[in-house]
Amino acid sequence: MSTLQATTLKHASSATANITLDTSGNVNIATTGKAQRLYVNGNAASNIAALTDGATITPDFGTANNFSVTLAGNRTLANPTNLEPGQSGVIYITQDGTGGRTLAYGTFWDFPGATVPSLTTTGNAVDVLVYSVRSSTSIAAQLLTNIG
Repeated sequence: MSTLQATTLKHASSATANITLDTSGNVNIATTGKAQRLYVNGNAASNIAALTDGATITPDFGTANNFSVTLAGNRTLANPTNLEPGQSGVIYITQDGTGGRTLAYGTFWDFPGATVPSLTTTGNAVDVLVYSVRSSTSIAAQLLTNIG
């Protein structure tokens, strides 16, 4: 990683925060001492990245936290690539105008009671898959159905 700019903040308690901006445009914050939390004064947001519809849909969690896809057939939401434990977000799943589309899930997706949820099948219905990455092979998820 080549650093474009770096800033070090120091506190009397010996805590420091090193903030760097790398050539990929990533902001990296490393803390030492008692500095263990990042607080944002105001809001924080993430873009909603469009997923490509197809027989198998594979999200790249390295590109965004939030995603959207419109289903034009019965699909499988595969295990994502680039999982980062602690990452969380949502996937907005929209039925096309025909509706009746189903969604199967890769083995990393873990649902309450080990029960795979069913999508709302009405044409143009929107469901939201809320997720949190627990480990490199486990994503805790819950489906909020028919949000409008």
